This record gives sequence, structure tokens and C-alpha cells, in this order.
Amino acid sequence: MLTQQMFSQNGGFGLRYEILRKFATRGGEYPARLNVYQIYDAERAERDTSYREKATRFAEVLRDYEYKVIEKPLTNKEDTEGDPLVHSAVDVDMAVDILEQAKELDKVVLLTNKASFSRLVETVQQKGSRVEIVGFDSISSKLKRKADMYISGYMIPGLLPIESPYEWGEVGSRVRGVCYDFSHNDGYGFLRYLVAINEHLWITDSRFEGSPFKTVFAHISQFEENFNTSFLPSRELIFEFDLSDSDKGLVAENISLVSAP
Repeated sequence: MLTQQMFSQNGGFGLRYEILRKFATRGGEYPARLNVYQIYDAERAERDTSYREKATRFAEVLRDYEYKVIEKPLTNKEDTEGDPLVHSAVDVDMAVDILEQAKELDKVVLLTNKASFSRLVETVQQKGSRVEIVGFDSISSKLKRKADMYISGYMIPGLLPIESPYEWGEVGSRVRGVCYDFSHNDGYGFLRYLVAINEHLWITDSRFEGSPFKTVFAHISQFEENFNTSFLPSRELIFEFDLSDSDKGLVAENISLVSAP
């Protein structure tokens, strides 16, 4: 369940909803509900043909993937100083729907960056449902801790496409991952990236059989200029990098930071 506008504003612009469905139903599961909450400005749609057509196409594409598009109107008001203020009850509606539907669900996959949803996550868990959080930027540490699993949407192969002539994970391709190990004395470390969407996401050590992750060598010289490597290692920082082959195995090149808390 997600709000389309919120994720466009928090790093998720261009999100591929067919990949999202694949991720949510990994391991052969079937979705009971696939809800997308679309905030819709009816007044703007009256005067802006491009906005109206774009919103319509967005909803039509999602319905092809069997999502239920729940349209929520904007209510435009002014604050005490006369400045425009946009209100929407979408967060409340999402919370109510999740609580009602959680009674029949084993797992809830929630796309949100709202720290205020931490209590909602706890309540759903108390009803016996597992809660997974997918996010991009501005995700609160409290929300991450409350979830049964948190994963950055940047890490999911194909969820946010990368411009590359190669498939994600192939030599020459550009992927995203985290630096889980780094030696400041030696000036190198290792990046971990996801190569498969399956039920074994908990096997993060790529040396173990069944792990959907791979590990790549990363030298300090390949990080973008002016990046402060004192923050490494970190599972909070998301990097984008090219996969290159060498006589010692895969190495990461052109490493750039794409998301930080």
C-alpha cells in the first residue's frame, strides 16, 4: 500500500509497479490486496489537460498489474497567514484500511516514510501479521526498527531502473548496494548488492548457499570525489556503481552515493 505522490517526492520517482508486485509476492505468494492511494487534484485537472491525462494513464497502467487505485481528493485551504495549505486524509484512510484488512493477511508490505506509522506497524504485528517496509529517502530510524524487515527501494533490482545497456547484476551493469565492510588502514572494502528477488533475503552473506546477494570489492579510489569514507562501513548509505571484472573477481567502479539518512 502506498501513496504515489509521496514516493515521487521522496526518491521513488519512476518506480516500476510490476517489480514492486514481484517483490511483495516473492516465494510464490499471492496478493490478497494491492492498494495504491493516488492523491488527485480535481481543480487542477479541470484546467490542466496534461495533468489529467497523466493521472489517468497512471491509474490505467496500475490496473493492468491488478492494483486497486484508490483516488483521494485534495482539499485546498489557507493557513493563518493566508498561504495555501494542502490537506488530505490519505494517511488516515491508509491506516484504517490496513488495520481492517490485516485481520485476513499474513503479511503487509507497506511503502511509506511516515514515522507516525510506527504505532500502526506495531498494531498490525499484534494482530499476527508480518510487516515489511520499503522506502527510499527520508525514512525514520524508528519506523525501520519497528518493521519485521526494512529494505531500501534503491536496492531492489529494477524497481527504480538504471540507465545501462546491461541487465542488473551482469558484468558491465550499474547496480546499487551498501558498503558493509571497509578497512580504513588498507583503503578498501566490500559492497553488497541484491541480484534476485526471492524468499531468502535474510541470507545476506553471499558466501552462503541460497543467498540472493553478491559481494564486490571496492577500492577507496573509486568513490566519488569529496566523499567522506569515515562514514564507512554503513548499511544506511546506498551507493550506485559499475560492475567490472578482474583477475581477482568483481570490482566496483565509479561509486557514487545516491541515498543517505
